[in-house]
Amino acid sequence: MSTEAMDGRMSLFDTVFSFLEEGGGVGGGGGSAEGGCHDGGDALDSGDDEEGTSHSTAEKKAFWESQQQLLREALSRTSSTEAKLLQRTKDAVTKMQAEGVVCTCSNSMAKECRNCALAYITRQLHQLGYNSALCKSKWTRSPDIPSGEHSYVDVVMETKGGKKGPVRLVVELNFRAEFEMARGSQEYNRLVSFLPEVFVGKSEKLRGVLKIVCAAAKKCMKENKMHMAPWRKHKYMQSKWLGTPERAGPRVMSFPPTVSERQPKRKASMLTFDLHLTAVRVV
Repeated sequence: MSTEAMDGRMSLFDTVFSFLEEGGGVGGGGGSAEGGCHDGGDALDSGDDEEGTSHSTAEKKAFWESQQQLLREALSRTSSTEAKLLQRTKDAVTKMQAEGVVCTCSNSMAKECRNCALAYITRQLHQLGYNSALCKSKWTRSPDIPSGEHSYVDVVMETKGGKKGPVRLVVELNFRAEFEMARGSQEYNRLVSFLPEVFVGKSEKLRGVLKIVCAAAKKCMKENKMHMAPWRKHKYMQSKWLGTPERAGPRVMSFPPTVSERQPKRKASMLTFDLHLTAVRVV
């Protein structure tokens, strides 16, 4: 046993012994020796509880602060190519909203739907010279997550010189909403607020963001003593954008018309929704 450990032990012993002599124990205040030890033990336990609570609060604060810092750093790693594509995507979204794109999925519940909006953005980017495509990821059920599918846009670009091969950029129009929770904690909701509404980035960047936010979601559920929904797990989120999707290029897909264009309506899709309606959030 080290000297420091022995000193600590003797110090604790001296403190308790002094307390007993001053009235909490033998011959001090009419109580028995057992009574005095019991009272002293309660006092020590109370202090331990307060110290434990303080430590837990500090640990919680440190975790959320570190997650915010990590997320900011991950999102700040934006190349000039990503920044340029992001701006052009936002311009395309603004144009789509101004033109009032009509849904071609026979969806009487909404003027616009996600699939038609994604197809419109794909066409706009293609007209600007990008190798854009409407992607659909599908994954099968596993012991950890249920099966599912997700649609988004991607852009494949050749690198300078072509030595490193093509680079794939993921374009998600409703990125922040993918992580919002109806009953998320204040700390989690604040973290999610840092996410962009429109995300454009390489797979490596997206992978880093998913890891941070999914870890925060798990922490949020644990702190609130709630079950972690399978569709909020890291593996499920990765399946949405980082799998091998079906890629439909502009030359082989049907595009939604603008107000001035007329095309026959297509069969309705159960995956469509109105981008202008308030999204229904799930926990």
